[in-house]
Amino acid sequence: MSSSLITGFPGFIGRRLVRKLLDEDRRARIVALVEPRMLEAARVAAEEIDAGRIEIVAGDIADRRLGLEDAEYDRLAGDVRRVYHLAAIYDLAVPIELAERVNVDGTGNVLELCLAAKKLERLVYISTAYVAGKRRGIVYEHELVMGQQFKNHYESTKFQAEVWVRQLLDRIPTTILRPAIVVGDSRTGETQKFDGPYYLLRAIAQAERQGRPPVQIGASNATFNVVPVDFVVDAIAVAGTDPATVGQTLHLVDPNPVTTRELVEVFSQQYAGRAPRGKLPPALAQASLRFKPIRKLFSNTPAESIAYLNHPVAFDTRQAVDLLTPHGLAPPPFASYVGPMVEFFKANQDDPALAPKAAG
Repeated sequence: MSSSLITGFPGFIGRRLVRKLLDEDRRARIVALVEPRMLEAARVAAEEIDAGRIEIVAGDIADRRLGLEDAEYDRLAGDVRRVYHLAAIYDLAVPIELAERVNVDGTGNVLELCLAAKKLERLVYISTAYVAGKRRGIVYEHELVMGQQFKNHYESTKFQAEVWVRQLLDRIPTTILRPAIVVGDSRTGETQKFDGPYYLLRAIAQAERQGRPPVQIGASNATFNVVPVDFVVDAIAVAGTDPATVGQTLHLVDPNPVTTRELVEVFSQQYAGRAPRGKLPPALAQASLRFKPIRKLFSNTPAESIAYLNHPVAFDTRQAVDLLTPHGLAPPPFASYVGPMVEFFKANQDDPALAPKAAG
């Protein structure tokens, strides 16, 4: 029986990944390492998927030995064959201390378990395309330390964590995946939280309620890279088993991303049936959102998110294409799923469970 350890369950990606892994291998068993505060949600999710093959273990990646008793830790180290490390703090406004504890120390603690795991066949580490920080131009999959600066503590700590992962590539069989901004399912539009690009949809919806046209925001020529969650989950599942992906880093990004201008236009047309009017200059937008009344006007969009509307960067995908194409995997074009994405938002925009936490 194949045993896999997953962190980040029952999060949006983690929940879908567990279901996929169990569907693809009827003999598979999943051990989900879950923070105590998330235990009840994890148990409910496990019941919905397959409680008989999902073991929920209370622990914390931010603690040494994952916060486990010695017997539990040794049991996992002796049994686990694959580790899928998804857990991280994704908040763009996260304080540095919390980001380092979870994103960096947490990854180090997972790596220690991998080093102790006698039967380990693969670590799949979920990084982010934005370890590139403020780099411009083309970013290649084999690159990491390029003297870059970062837009926030999320980026800098994910960078530090990937450095640590790479230092152990000769001792831990690892595949590193770097997704772009993950949005809802390409077929249903389903998502778990309306943040990231959904802030734009929330601002457009608010403008409609107030009887005013949406406004363009961000640098017109900057690219905005998103990928649907189902593509990301499929790629993670492949990365865990394909021998060709060992030691490789794959950009899970749209090779032909929309520009910021196109993004706002298509969102406006899809949601409101009209084009945006006027433009808020990028620097003014970011500065203005530091003030609570302006944030409220733009549906509590955090100032940190505006940087992603202004950043001209492209991510090379040759390794991802070479390794995922044989499995029939490629990110669908944004135009093919923006409809379901907006429709799901329209149907659920008032659901408090999907609302992001207001900044400030």
